[in-house]
Parts: sequence; C-alpha cells; structure tokens
Amino acid sequence: MPGRVARSAPRSAVSRKTAARTSSPPAGVPDEGPLTSLRRAICAVFADAQKSTAGHRKAVIGLRKIQEACCYEPVNYKKARQSEDFEETDFNEEVTRCVLRVLAVRKAEAVGDRVVRFLGTYLNVASAKDAEIAMGQQADTDMDVEMPGVTQVVHETPTSRLTTTILSTLLPLLNARDKTIRFRSTQIISHIINSLDSLDDTLFHSLRLALLKRIHDKEAPVRLQAVYGLGRLAAEVEDGANQEDSDEEDDVGAGVLARLLNILQNDPAAEVRRNLLLNLPLTKDVLPYLLERARDADASTRRALYARLLPALGDFRHLSLTHREKLLRWGLRDRDENVRKATARLFRERWIEDCAALPADHASDQDENQPQKPANQAADPSLDALLELLERIDVVNSGGEGGIALVAMKEFWSGRPDYIDYVSFPDTFWEDLSPELAFVARTFNDYCRSAGKEDGYDGPRMLDGMIEDKLPEVTQFGVLLEREIRRLVQSVQLAPLGEDEEAEEECVGREFVVEQMLHMAKTFDYSDEVGRRKMFGLLREALANPELPEEATHLVIDVLRLVCGVDRRGEQEFCRVVVEAAGEVHDVIMDDEDETAASDESSVDASFHSATEVIDDDGAPQSRLVKKDGRELTEEELEEKAIREIVINMKCLHIALCMLQNVACELESNAHLVTLLNTLIVPAVRSREAPIRERGLCCLGLCCLLSLNLGEENLDLFLHCFSKGHPALQTVALQIIGDLLVTHSSLLTKLPATPVQGDTTLGATEMEAENRESPFLKPVLKAFTKALKSDTPLVQSTGAVALAKCMLANLITSPPHLQLLLLSFFDPDTASNSALRQSLSYFLPVYAHSRLENAERMVSVAVPVVSKLATLRETMLDEAEADSGAETGGGEGMVKLSLVGGMLVEWTDGRLLIGSAGANAGGAEGANDLHLSLAEHILDRLVTTQVGKEEKKVLFSMLGKLCLSPGSDVELLKRVLGLVQEAIESRVATEASAKKLLDKLREMLLAMMNSIMTAERGGGGEEETVLEASEVGDETAIAAAGVGDRTVDFTELSVDDRTVIPAVDATGIETEDEGEDESTVLQRTEVGFTTVSGTTIGLPEVEGTRVALGGDEEEGDTELLDSD
Repeated sequence: MPGRVARSAPRSAVSRKTAARTSSPPAGVPDEGPLTSLRRAICAVFADAQKSTAGHRKAVIGLRKIQEACCYEPVNYKKARQSEDFEETDFNEEVTRCVLRVLAVRKAEAVGDRVVRFLGTYLNVASAKDAEIAMGQQADTDMDVEMPGVTQVVHETPTSRLTTTILSTLLPLLNARDKTIRFRSTQIISHIINSLDSLDDTLFHSLRLALLKRIHDKEAPVRLQAVYGLGRLAAEVEDGANQEDSDEEDDVGAGVLARLLNILQNDPAAEVRRNLLLNLPLTKDVLPYLLERARDADASTRRALYARLLPALGDFRHLSLTHREKLLRWGLRDRDENVRKATARLFRERWIEDCAALPADHASDQDENQPQKPANQAADPSLDALLELLERIDVVNSGGEGGIALVAMKEFWSGRPDYIDYVSFPDTFWEDLSPELAFVARTFNDYCRSAGKEDGYDGPRMLDGMIEDKLPEVTQFGVLLEREIRRLVQSVQLAPLGEDEEAEEECVGREFVVEQMLHMAKTFDYSDEVGRRKMFGLLREALANPELPEEATHLVIDVLRLVCGVDRRGEQEFCRVVVEAAGEVHDVIMDDEDETAASDESSVDASFHSATEVIDDDGAPQSRLVKKDGRELTEEELEEKAIREIVINMKCLHIALCMLQNVACELESNAHLVTLLNTLIVPAVRSREAPIRERGLCCLGLCCLLSLNLGEENLDLFLHCFSKGHPALQTVALQIIGDLLVTHSSLLTKLPATPVQGDTTLGATEMEAENRESPFLKPVLKAFTKALKSDTPLVQSTGAVALAKCMLANLITSPPHLQLLLLSFFDPDTASNSALRQSLSYFLPVYAHSRLENAERMVSVAVPVVSKLATLRETMLDEAEADSGAETGGGEGMVKLSLVGGMLVEWTDGRLLIGSAGANAGGAEGANDLHLSLAEHILDRLVTTQVGKEEKKVLFSMLGKLCLSPGSDVELLKRVLGLVQEAIESRVATEASAKKLLDKLREMLLAMMNSIMTAERGGGGEEETVLEASEVGDETAIAAAGVGDRTVDFTELSVDDRTVIPAVDATGIETEDEGEDESTVLQRTEVGFTTVSGTTIGLPEVEGTRVALGGDEEEGDTELLDSD
C-alpha cells in the first residue's frame, strides 16, 4: 500500500522513509503451528541460556529432562495438561526451530555465541547420558563410541538423531547469500563437530565437502569457522587412512589436510591462520608447516606458536637441530616484544625443564603414557641439564659473535636467578673444559658485568660480588688460558694428519673454548701489574704461533690492545709487538720448507720479502729457483711453494688487518706502521693472487684512514679497483671509498681560491674557485652512479650506503644523485634488495629534515621523480598488457604513486626541519618557502608539459597537501600565483573538483599577497587581516585530472600566524589503488580582503601565458648519470 499522506511538512520526510520501507514485499513467515507447552518450555530454556554462560549447567539439565520426557516416557509437566503427549520428533523440531532463530544474529552480538556454546554443551552431555542408558540396556554390547573415520558400529540414540536433524537442516544454509547466515550456520556446525565423538557416516562426508567449500568464502569469519570444523575432521581422516585403504570418497577426504595446509600458508586473514595453527593435528608431516608460522606476518600468530603450540608439543628434543636453531633465532630476534618474551620464556622455562626432568639417556625411551611432571612445577637447578640444553642448540655453531645462543643465554640468566645462585666455577670446572662449559662461564661473566637490579635480577646477592667470588683472578685465568691455547695448537697440528672426523671436531671444540675465554679476557681489569704481565707474555707468545686460527688471532690482538694500555705509549708498544709477531710467524713458516737460493735476511723488513716475489716485471729476468743441493724445483714443488707463500701472506695480512682495526694514531708518526705498510701491505696490493690482493686492499684502506696524504694518493687506486674488479672487490672498494671520504672530508671539498693576476674583484675570485674544484669529485660521483645501477644487490646496497654517508656529511650536494637514490628506493627492481631499501628508508627523511639546503634539493627533484616513476609504471603496464593481454598485475611490484607523492610532500615539509621550532627557530629561516617552491615545480610541470593521467592525478594530490605560510618570499609568491592563473586559463584541470582546487589555491595566495602588501604599505598597525572560514563540501568523483584519493581540507587554520593547508600525516598516507576513482571532499576557505583607506586590494599583476622553451629540464638526466 502507498504511504500515508503527511499533513505537515516536517512529517513528510518520515512518511517517505516509511513508505520506502513498507513498499518492499513482506517476508514470507511459514506457519509454525499452534503454541504448545513443549515450545514454551524449550524457548524458556534457550532464553535463559542466552543471558549468561553461568546458567548453562542448569539449562542443560532442564532441556535434558524435557528430552527424556519426550523420548523415554510420556510428557507430564502440569496436572492440568496431562492429556498432551509429545514425541521425539516434536522435541527435535522445536530445538531446531530455536537454533534457526540464531542464524540471523550478527557476529557482534554475544547472545548468539552463548546459544551456540550451550547447544554444543548440551549435545555432548546428552550423548553421554544416552550412552549410559544404552549400556544399561545392552550390557553385553560394546558401545565404545568412536568417530566414523574408524569403521565401528554405533547405535542410534535420541541425541544422535537430534544432531542429525540439526546438521541436516543447517547444511543447505552454508551456501546462503547472507553472510550472517553463512557465518552462524558454519559456526554451529563446526562447534557441534568439535563437541561430539561420533557422527552419522553419510552426514560426516556431506559436512566435510560442504565445509571444504566454505574455506574459500570471501568473508574471513566464515572461513575461520570452517577451518575450525575441518581441523577436527582432518585428524580423523588421518587416523582412518592409517588403518585401512581408502576408497574414492576417502581420497577426497584425505585432501582435507592438504587444503588446510594451503590455507595455513596463504589465507590473508590472520585469525584464520592462527586458528589452523592451534587446531591442526600434530603429526610428523604437518609439523614443518606449523613451525614455519614463526615467520608469519601477524605478531599474534607468531606469539601463539611460541606461547601455546610449542609448550604443548612436548619434549623439544624430538625437533630437529635445524628447527630448534631457527625457532630460537626467529623468536628472539622478532620485531614484536611479546614474541621475544614468549620465546625467552619457552627457552628458560620449558626447554630447560625437559632436560632437567628427563635426562638425555632416557629421552628416547620415554613412555607416552607415563605421567609427566606438572608444567608449573620447576625442577631443581642442574648444571648437567643446562649443558645438555646448550648441546641441543649446537652452541659451537650458534655461540659465536652475533649467534643466537648468546641472546638465548642472556634471556636465560635474566629469567632464572636460581641458576645464577646455583652455578659455580671451582678448580675442577676448568680442568677439562668442554665447549658448553666454556660458554656457560662466558655468558655468566657477560651477564654479571652488564646487568643488574634494573634488568630484572632479584637474587639475594649482587652480581659484581659473584664475579669476584666465583670467577678466577687474572693471573690464574692466564694460566688456564695458556693451557687451553696449548691444547688448541696440538689439536690443530694433529687434525690434518688424521682422516677421521673426530680430530676435526676436537679441533673445532678447542678453538671454541679458547675463543670464549678470550672474550672473557676482554672484560677483565688489568690494573693488577702481575696479572697484566702474565697476560702480556701469554698473548705475545700466542700471537707468534703460526698454528693459531684466524678468529682466535683476532681476539688475541683485541685483548693485547687492552693489556698494553689505551694511551699513546701503549699504542706504540702494541704496534711493535704485533709487527714483531707477524715477522716471527713468517719466519717460522718459511723455515719449515726447503730454502731457496735466495739469501736469508733476519731483519723485519726482509721477513716479508716473499710477498714481492710475484710482482716482477714481465720483461725482467727471473732467477731460477733451486734447492740447497742444486736441483731445480719440479712443477709440483713450485705449485706447492706458491700455495705456501699465499698461506704465509694471508696469515701475516690478517694479523696486520686486526692490528689496524685497533689503532687510531697518525700513520706517519708510527714507524712500525710505516714499516708494515712498505714491506707487507703495498706488495700485497700489487700481487697477482686475488685473495692476497683483496686482503691487502682492506689493509691499505685502513692505513688510508690514518693518513690524509696516503688516502689522497690511493683514492684513484680504489676507484680503479671498483671499475675493473669483480662484485666482491667492488663491494670492498666502495666501503673503503665511503669511509675514506667521510674521514677525510677535504678530499671532496673545493680547493682554495687563487686570485687572478691583475684582477682582485670578487667575481674573478669566485670564478677561479669554481675552476679549482676537487679532481676526485667527478670520478667518485661516476662510481656511485655505476654502483646504484649495478645488477648485484650487494654492490648496489653498499654504493647506496656510501653515497648516503657522503650526502649526510654534506660532501656531495648533487641533486641528480639524490634523484637517483629516490628512484632506487621506489624502483620495483629493488623490491628484493631489502638492505638497500632499509638503508634508504632511514636516510631519506633524515637527510631532508636535517638541513634547509637538503630540503631544497629534495624539492627540486620531487616532481622529476614522480614523472619518471609514472613513466616507468606506464611501461610496466604496457609490457604486462603485451604479455598477458590485460593490465592486471603490471604494477604489483611498484610502490603506488599516491604513496610516493605523500612521502615527498612530508620530506619537503618545512615544519619538520630541525630548528624550525623552539629556540633555534632562526636556524630554519627560509623553511616557509619549501612547499611554495614545490607548488611552483608542480604547476610548472602541469602547465608546460603534456602530463599523463596517473601523473596528473598524483600532482594534484600533492598540490592539495601542501602547507603554505604567509611569511613566504614575495617574488616566489608572485611566480606561483602567476602559474596558478595560467593553469586556470589554460584549463589544465578539466574536472570540476580540480578546478575548485585551483580556485581555492588562488584565493589563498591572493590572501597571502594581500597581507604582504598591506604590511609593506604600513597598514599593519592595529588593523588585522580578517579571515572568514567557511566549509563547502563537494563530493565529486575525481577522474584523471582530479586531486587524488585523499580528503583535502582547505579550511584555513591559524598556526603560529601561518595559513596552513594541512599536510599529509606520516602514518596516514593513503595506499588505495590509484586506478580507482574516489570522491574527495573539498573544504574551502573564503578570505575577506583587508581594505586600506577604503580601497580593496585586487589581483596583482601576473605574468601572461607561459610557453615552454626547449625541452623539459626536469625530464632530462645529467651527463654524469647517463654515463657508466
């Protein structure tokens, strides 16, 4: 029927709405029969169940009584209604009727969840009651109820028939169009499956196939409930498949687990993956898929793995060594703090308890039915358990510098104060040190020296006191270290002779023990002269031993630097000792092989003479190598000798490299360093052997850091190594170049100006200064350009880091290279180079906000970057269209242009500059012109160039996010105002929304110009400019020339006397698809102009229509960027 005619105007709108609602056809409500006492009783039970879960037990008892009355005896509720008689089918229909009422309840309503929980509880209790009744009636029949995956006869009961009725009714509703009905029906079915122990076999297969369709539902809550039910069915299918061969139907069911594992890996909803993680069966085949969720994108899912799944998994020793190491590394280095805490708790509370409660000898013989110790009851501290735990995580390989075992033990000591009080280090502890014992001592020492009460330790004793009481003093520790070094040297000498793996493992273990003790020695106090002398002699002797491994040699040199002292005198002594030790190493190795006819020299200078034997000129005559007996060396002996010399020089260069990393004096002032440079490093750089040349280049780079003159002389060498070397050598050369330029900044600065003879004017001096720029500037820029365009990710990231350092130090101010860094950051080809993008994500905002000059350079390259990225995106779309015939997927790996524009606007915001507010506000003078200058570049691009659809959309979006200030430069303001007027006249914006954007921008610029002109005419005394702000909303679909996909608020705000166009928020940048057209609300500000002497200031004179002369300056690359 038509709506009732309203008598008054205010009610007309209401009448229209009512008519619109009543005009739709009424829903057909089926006839449910007369109201009976059974319906009233069952409805009352369900009504009580939806109020609170606390009354579910009482409601279950009441509903069970009703069911027993219908199924086992006549109904007798009231004396007045004794004539009524209800059957089992009536009870099932009424319960199903109540269940159907739940389907329309939305997910947010808690009453629906309470009813579903009540239904599952009731069916579980009623099934148990029916089983008891059936057992009493048929005592001789085995009524063991199992799931239908196992073929056993299960007798029907009233509850099983009720379950079949409910599930059969809900089964067709799984495909309903309404998402709420699909959600509730899937929820009820899954909850019933997880509440019962048996189902009808036919219904079981139907539910399984129906739920398999729902795991691909577009609604995440529906998928969540579907996988919840299939998780139980998958476990039963696996059990059935293990007991008997499956037919064709069972093969379909066997695919349930595979599909669920696929959902676990690829479902976009985190709650779906988390539900599967906690409900899938823990089998050998499924476990790897569950453990890989430690790298899930959702933090809650990762935390569920460490906090719920792994503790419930059982003994961690059943996991493989690879899984244990990866789980620890991923968890303890997770970016989420809760995941790190859960991993640390797992390591120190669960894994240590597994080792303490059951020794390793009996872990494999553990009976699954044997009762285990309660999880909340900790075992007594045990050193054997701790050693076994470290052995299980392979501490030899994971306990080095940067290894995960160090992080794990730090968390262990911080969370187990009982072990800190329990562990001790008597003399027997050091007699036969194993890698695990040495690691316990090292981590205990590190924790006690670096932690305290503030780090969570609440033990009865102070940590610094424990170090003095439990660990040996320096002199005694030196004796122990000397013994371990002697054992290490013996094992190294015996390892090449033995062909078994035990000798190699023994050598690796001894090396690890020595390394841990040397790490402890780096933390000791050497104020005791007796202990210092003991350690000095020990380290001096160990360094001269050629059998000492490289890592141990590095640690020995680090400790020796501390023992010698940190002053200048100690540094001189340190250099002398190391150079002498390197000479002894060379002499000892050379004495072991046959002597050649060359004369022996005992001086330190001659000890490195062998490094120069491979650099003779090609035309120079070479002496024949002969033995002492006069016989010439064979080819095998010559090859062996060459290998021996390589080993000698690599060992000596490693010692020199470690020494140079520990000195900071000037190279020329240290005669030992000069000797080392001339006799070892320079010949190594000239060597023809690649390993010697690369290590010599590293040593030369460290020497150049200590000497400006040496760095200036060898910078060309490093550039040559980069241009001609392989990727590994290029990476080393780039690192050296970057550090050298930052350390010696004068290498890239302009040379002092030389006045021109006969002309003392300022212009001549400036011209001469420009002609005397650094000769290294262009080669360095060319090298950085080549590095950023390299195909090797490591070279590319290293070059970006080196260039970023120089730009942050204001050594390189080239806008084209800043543009190249921006393009590398947004380029889809660098999406897999995480090192590059992570470095630039830190560098770009810091660079732009650190100096005004940097922000101005960012303004100058912002529009060209957007233009190049838009062109790149169009090219990718064309290529994708040519390959697949469609535009979909062409720009998936590329950052959205709207996001690029928002980031560029934020990086050029003058309000974010350091010094733009507070006491140093004067340091940011000129920051008000940044966004105005960016507006000039954007408008110039729009006016003078044919801009594509996507680029124009982004440029207008950027124009609407700018923050303009009244304190801007007048000339710049006039130019921007002229460009706006030209853009309006040339109809750059064809859409109404874009036209309004330009009109509002012109009004705002006119207001700013008005206030400036008023102040210049002296009218700014007590008179104030009146700003009348009004909001005008316009929801117009933005097309190609629109202002983007972001709501732009042009309401004029007063922030520190500045007219503000709200800028983009760093955390609120839109990431919508740029292909979608969205409506944008434009809120305008109308400005009332100030009148001076009754005269209104009108539009100032602006330039006419501009004509683009020549090519687009912003599109062209510089010659340096195009050259490789």
